[in-house]
Order: sequence, then structure tokens, then C-alpha cells
Amino acid sequence: MCGIVAGIAQRNVVPILIEGLKRLEYRGYDSAGLAVVNQGEIFRKRELGKVKGLEALIASDPIAGNVGIAHTRWATHGKPSTQNAHPHVSKDKVAVVHNGIIENHDHLRTVLQQDGYVFTSETDTEVIVHKIAQELQSTDDLLAAVKSTIATLQGAYALGVVHADQPDVLIACRKGSPLVIGIGIGEYFIASDIAALLPVTQRFIFLEDGDMAELTINGASIQDEHGKRVVRPVIESQLKADSVDKGKYRHYMLKEIYEQAWAVSETLEGRFVNNKLQDTAFGHNAAEVFDQIKSVLILACGTSYHSGLVARYWLEKYARVPCSIEVASEFRYRNPVISPDTLVVTISQSGETADTLAALQEAKKLGVKHSLVICNVPESSLVRESDLVMMTRAGPEIGVASTKAFTTQLVALQMLLIAVGRRFELSREMEDNIVSELFGLPGNIEKVLKLDETIEVLSQRFADKHNALFLGRGTHYPIAMEGALKLKEISYIHAEAYPAGELKHGPLALIDAEMPVVTVAPNNNLLEKLKSNIQEVSARGGQLIVFMDEELAESSDENVQIIKMPSVANIISPIIYTIPLQLLSYHVAVLKGTDVDQPRNLAKSVTVE
Repeated sequence: MCGIVAGIAQRNVVPILIEGLKRLEYRGYDSAGLAVVNQGEIFRKRELGKVKGLEALIASDPIAGNVGIAHTRWATHGKPSTQNAHPHVSKDKVAVVHNGIIENHDHLRTVLQQDGYVFTSETDTEVIVHKIAQELQSTDDLLAAVKSTIATLQGAYALGVVHADQPDVLIACRKGSPLVIGIGIGEYFIASDIAALLPVTQRFIFLEDGDMAELTINGASIQDEHGKRVVRPVIESQLKADSVDKGKYRHYMLKEIYEQAWAVSETLEGRFVNNKLQDTAFGHNAAEVFDQIKSVLILACGTSYHSGLVARYWLEKYARVPCSIEVASEFRYRNPVISPDTLVVTISQSGETADTLAALQEAKKLGVKHSLVICNVPESSLVRESDLVMMTRAGPEIGVASTKAFTTQLVALQMLLIAVGRRFELSREMEDNIVSELFGLPGNIEKVLKLDETIEVLSQRFADKHNALFLGRGTHYPIAMEGALKLKEISYIHAEAYPAGELKHGPLALIDAEMPVVTVAPNNNLLEKLKSNIQEVSARGGQLIVFMDEELAESSDENVQIIKMPSVANIISPIIYTIPLQLLSYHVAVLKGTDVDQPRNLAKSVTVE
């Protein structure tokens, strides 16, 4: 993996491909490459590092063509290197870009080597291009050769394929990895993400799993996994090319932190009538589904998993709904036992998280009848696989470290609490309170953002630190986990989160003046216990940073720096308290000089297992 852009047109596609790669940089990558067909030859350029390096390489030695493929690679098989960068070429005739993982590549490699094919990379992708070349020995139809090839592949793939002898054809196919077709005027494109193609079109076809497409300047011919010709709907995107620009902000992450009040408003918009949440916000048949369920199972990874942990507290505490949550990558291998009347809730910003998608499919095999996805990307794989859908409407999130996607997931989960909870033990009074707090949330977010300068000064405490500890209790323990994740993701400081009550069970041994301890301390029924934990740290010389309700009388001292937060209801406080932790991690990363939007070794959308 990580990003594919390709196109066929009546103009030079190289500038379009370069711009598309730039727009996919947010996904994370370590090398970039491009190949075009021109006058019966394939011309390829690859470069380790950023797209700007590839752009400079092409500027110094230009190539051009009306059909081409391009890729940003995030290393899976083989170290980051020019040789391992895509596109891969066979016999100077066939070129391929690939997202995904081919699980049987070792066997295919051995067979191809025995047939005389020479491998120049460590990648699993190279077996694909050599296999296509092998199939072309018995046919001159590129589509047929690709079709025969993918029949031998085990794993996940999205492919873009070109042939030097067929400059009027671009082949695309997908299985388990997303791919979209962009429709222009007399030109067609493919990409991993519509963001890559917004400068050239707003009309898209989302390929289904198992689809293959043959693109020419005259049209797109699509067949499904059974080889049957199909017509997929054309979707008109509402996104604009400038919707993924940084604007006045230094980094996408900071822009997205500041967009959270707007994003939350978008999540809530149109889903209430006379202050009452409509079940239809989750789908036309949501009421029927919610009436049948007896428990909830949440499946997610990373930041989305943390939002699910918060939701478990909410569903059990306020509605008395039995709720469990699993890391999606573990669930599918655990041989779990699930009741058929469980609502399986998947959470994913991209809707393409491979482990979460596979976990949902496994749950269906185990007999689960009802599924709901909370997602930010329409037409994504999880959206298409799920019975019910709650779109978060956060807009494009470019920074690898999720911010507005997380807060809008929490808002969506509060709406799920209402919709499901009213069928269990959620009182009408509590439902009204939640709705009122949700409507006031954008304003409270704006209040927290006014702490930005204070937190920027505070971040200097981390300038020479290598470790940090985050503490929370109840619903704020997952928020502490999210804060620790953000800090490690973008500043590369090792950070751990613990339930504050676990301090004496190990973490207290780490406390000294070199270990910053970040504590989330809202004014709730666990506050007094949390104060005791704070004193345990302070007494041992630990340097505490405490985000605390402004109505509390505590003040800073030599070891404790208190940041006063807006006073909000307990039900909404996890959303509010995550924002200063986002700002803290951002400013620490800037201070450290790391790549805030594209942290090393990480990808935005994890589309492989």
C-alpha cells in the first residue's frame, strides 16, 4: 500500500498524476513512482522519499504520455528503497501499481523464477506484473491476462495496469482494497481516494469488491467477480478541490482540530425533529433493527477503538445495554461466541480499515443479523457492507493523527446511545439532557480552543522528554489512551495511558521529575479518588499537568500545573477533554520538529491486515 493514481486521456497525464500523488500524501508513504506509455515504450521514474523528489526528478528528465500509473508506497514487503518503489515493470512491456498484500507471493515468485523471470525487488507486487507478462504469452488481450493473473492471487489488491503495446487501455481491479474511477470529458482516472482526483473531476464510480474495469478515452467497461458486465452508479461528489487545502494553518492537523466545532454541527445537522433524534438518521429501517437487538458489540482499531471504549461506558451506565468492544484485528482470530440479536457496530474514519472490515464479515459468518457502521466516507467498503449507517460528516481528514474524526465518532455514538437506550432504560429526562448538551457542544469546543496558546507554552515541558504517562478514570480513561496515542504518533515520545486507580499496581515505579504525567480530571463522582492519585504522583516528585473543571478550587503549585476547562455535564465531558490533549500533542510535535501530518512509519488508512 498506500496510494494509487492513474489515468488515460487525450493530454499528458503526468502533471495530473503528480498532483494526485500530492493529494494522497496524507496517507503516509516512504517512496513514490510513476510510469507512462509513449510510442510503444514504458517510461518509469521512482524516488525514495517525498513526492516533491519525484517531481524534481521528472522536471530534470521529463517524461510524458496519455496513459500512466503512479503510486506512493508504504513499505510492507521489503525496506523503503527505489528498487522496491512502484510501479513495477516486467519485460519492459507491462507496468503495475498495487495496494494490498499478496499472501501467496512466495510460491508465485518461485514458480516465476523457474520460468526465467528475474526479480529486482523484495516486494510481493512484483509477482503480479511478472504473472501478467507470463499470461500475455498466450493472449494479446491485456484484460484477459490480468483476469487470469488475479485468479492466482491470494490476499488483497487494488491494481492499475498498463501495457506498452496497448497505449489506449488502462486496466483497474480491486479485491479488499478500495479503488474509485473518476470520469472526465474524454478521459478516465482511477485512484485510492477521490481526493486525488478532485482537480480533474467530481464524478466517480466506486468499484465493488471483485470488480475489474477496462478504461479507454471512450468509456469504462466494468465486470464483476463472476465476469458479468455490470453498470455501477455514477456519484457526484460534493467535495471541492480546495477542501483538502491547509488554508491559513501551518499543518492539516491544526486545521482539523480547529474544524471540530463545525464538524460536530455537521454530524448533528438534520437528525433531530423538535429536539428529538430520529431513528431514520441511522437508516430507513433502523427502528425495526433497534427494536430487535438485545446487546451491542463494537469492533474497531486505533483511535476508533478508543471512541468505542467510551461508548461502552455510556451504553452500560445510562441505558443498561449489555455492550462489549473488541480490537478488530484480534476478534476475527478469537473464535468468538455472539448472539444473533447483537447489533455489531463498526467504527472507522475511512471505512476501509482492513481488519475492521474482516471482523464485520466474520461476525456475519457467525450469524449476526444486524450491523451498523459509524464512518466518515460515503461509498466506502464498510458502508456498503453494513445494514445501518451513521455518517459523521467530518469532511476530509488529511492528518494521519485523527482529531475531528474522533470527536464526531463520539457524537455519533451519543446518538446511538439515545436511539438504542430509549428501548432499554435510558430515561426521557436523560435523553433530553444529552440532546441539550450535544446542541451546546460546538460552543464549548470553541471555548476549549481558546486554551491553545496556554497549551503551546505548556508543551515546552516535553522538549527534552522521552516518556509520558496519561491518567484518567471512567469514561476519561479511554480519553487518556487517546491522548497518549496522539503524543506517540506525532512526537515519537513514548507515552502510556493507565486507569488512575492502577498507579500502585506498577506505573508508580516510573514516577520521577523526568516523567510528565498528564491527568484528565473532570468534576464527576470519581474526582476525589483521582485527587488521591494526583497526590501520589506529586509526593514522588512527578511533574503533573492536570486538565480540571474550572469550578474546582484547586490551583497550581511547584509540581502540579492545572489547566482550567469549561464546566460541562459529565455525559459530554469526554469529547471536551480530548481537545486539549490533541493540542498538546500537536505543539509538542512542532517543538520536536517531527512531520506532524505524515508521521514516520504510519499510514492514514490501514487497508491491509
